[in-house]
Amino acid sequence: MSDKTITVEQIGSPIRRPFDQEATLVGLGLNKQRRRSTLKDTPAVRGMIAKVAHLVRVVE
Repeated sequence: MSDKTITVEQIGSPIRRPFDQEATLVGLGLNKQRRRSTLKDTPAVRGMIAKVAHLVRVVE
């Protein structure tokens, strides 16, 4: 396995979004706009990013 990482930045607010989307952001280590989080690049993390793609952007 490689040690690839992916950095995501929150660009949208979880206010007035379903609870599961807010929980996904917390799972990604995000809770405020413009906050960044560096995570291992795994299929699970990719799925979480896809779920809240309208609230985050991939930096790297």
